[in-house]
Amino acid sequence: MLRFVSSLLVLLCAGPLHSAEWDRYRGPNGSGVETAWRFPTQWEAADIAWKTNLPGEGHGSPVIWGGRVFLLAADPKTSERMPLCVDLESGKILWQGHEATGKFKGHRFNGPATSTPAVADDAVYFAWGTAEQLTLAAYDHDGQSLWKQDLGPVVGGHGFGASPMVLGDLLVLNNDQEKQNGFLIALNRHTGETVWKVARKSQRISYSVPVVYPHPATGEPLLVFTNWTHGFTVINPKDGAVVAELSVFSQEQNERAISSPIVWRDLVIGTCGFTNNPKHCVAVRLKADNTLEEVWRIERSVPHIPSVIAVGDHVFLWDDSGIVTCVDPATGKDLWRERVETDGQVFGSPVSDGSSLFLADQSGTVHVIRADGTFGVLARNPLDETCRTTPAMGGGKLLVRTLSHLTAVRAR
Repeated sequence: MLRFVSSLLVLLCAGPLHSAEWDRYRGPNGSGVETAWRFPTQWEAADIAWKTNLPGEGHGSPVIWGGRVFLLAADPKTSERMPLCVDLESGKILWQGHEATGKFKGHRFNGPATSTPAVADDAVYFAWGTAEQLTLAAYDHDGQSLWKQDLGPVVGGHGFGASPMVLGDLLVLNNDQEKQNGFLIALNRHTGETVWKVARKSQRISYSVPVVYPHPATGEPLLVFTNWTHGFTVINPKDGAVVAELSVFSQEQNERAISSPIVWRDLVIGTCGFTNNPKHCVAVRLKADNTLEEVWRIERSVPHIPSVIAVGDHVFLWDDSGIVTCVDPATGKDLWRERVETDGQVFGSPVSDGSSLFLADQSGTVHVIRADGTFGVLARNPLDETCRTTPAMGGGKLLVRTLSHLTAVRAR
């Protein structure tokens, strides 16, 4: 019998989860929002709690649990993967794993340590991939290896980049592949054994991480995935059954779902696109009869890589070039659209403390704008190192992982 936290449904219906552990990519249910602290907008030396030199490089984001930070690094020459644990208070590296793997072959903007871990109360889960092998690995919080599973080859010109998430006793991963069928998979997170596996038509590799969404009639927790071919897919996490599916993205030109969907009230909002091809931001709603309906769509200034974020009654689309669009999530209507001058392309996604939005560009400059629905640039904070990650928040710290460093900013 799988364990599901009963309070999860109440929190999901209420909006972003607060004062919870930052347990996956973009924190609780992938919302990117944590309002328990307020962080400085313009960072002074006194605001930096610590800056840790990491033993390897990576583009994956950190996760936080119980005063510990977990992230994945890799040796840029050998591609050896290094699961890491860092003390949240001091920045000291508490332990470091060593996983000899095949050489990474992929896109110049990707790397061998791009996946964000998932963490629960008793274990942390890492994912990495080569052309020959996709690995899921479990460690306890003290660095003891628990299990590893080989999920087969990774087919995709950009290399591997998907991140796992935990729901109850399940470890869930989207493994959409390129030019061959992929799959969605759930493992027993305690043993690594497969619980269910769902075949996918996935002509383009995608990296989106699913969200948990309550069934409108029963309140039962469901998983919602996005990809180009299938659009939005709703899965029953108990058995992997497809509850509903709606193809909403254009099939006329190549696209991929790199960003991850979010939940706003009874809507799931996700994006899909490809460089100069059309990009779409679509909101859907699951009805009591297990059908999905499209509620609205946006096709201007839609991000290709960054995920959207909802703060209160506003949804923000921060695209790869720096254009920010503020949307009324009830209607999909634009409230404003403005450009934030960045120092490079944007690969990460914004996060918010409820007052401000924080987003790092490729140069390592963290841009801060207002999150109250009125446009305003508050600050630019250069970290002076390549950054393709999403910040994390927990324990009164805002964490930014650049290529080979992890920086912690104190809450005020």
